[in-house]
Amino acid sequence: MQTYLEVFAHSPLLKGIAPKDYEKLLACLEAHTKHFPRGGYILRAGDPPLQVGLILSGSAHIMKEDFWGNRAILADVQPGELFGEAFACANESLFEVSAVATESSDILFFNPQNLLSPCPSACGFHTRLIRNLVGILAQKNVVLTQKLEHLSRRSTREKLLSFLSACALRQGAARFTIPFNRQELADYLFVDRSAMSAELSKLRDEGLIAYHKNQFQLLQANTAGK
Repeated sequence: MQTYLEVFAHSPLLKGIAPKDYEKLLACLEAHTKHFPRGGYILRAGDPPLQVGLILSGSAHIMKEDFWGNRAILADVQPGELFGEAFACANESLFEVSAVATESSDILFFNPQNLLSPCPSACGFHTRLIRNLVGILAQKNVVLTQKLEHLSRRSTREKLLSFLSACALRQGAARFTIPFNRQELADYLFVDRSAMSAELSKLRDEGLIAYHKNQFQLLQANTAGK
């Protein structure tokens, strides 16, 4: 646990909980860790929601796969962030999405019922834990609304500009990094990769953006949607 104290300190789930309580909290939640290689399935669609995960190291994508194996990326999850909690809170019988490690990752798993139910030991931190969980669910709803705003744009160009603008505003800088490679970005925006790559090249040639791999820079006010 000592290795991940900084992750715990910055995790929205543990906000306001003293480090001295971490060990007791993890025992209360029946927490355990597991390692996953890049590309490994952390959770699979069709599994019962018996565990909620928190990223300790690495990262993961939450994705939906259709019958033919086509993927749509719904969210990116970074260290300190939670996943799988919505299905546990909604009392769903099965996960409808999968979580896949995008790099070598360590995951903290815990029993969702222990998170949602009052602690029989009357732990002082448990009320705070539930309050934090409600905040996480609310924030994820905001993020989903923002993503729907990108997807509601009619063209691939408009979707890209909406997404890149939101990234710059969120990170507070014209130069920023996105958590996706080209195929992953296409899967996230639900667009064809070739068409998206062509639009990125056009935006660069027009002097609106600069990029190298997953590093982007917005160069001037957006006039590209006109």
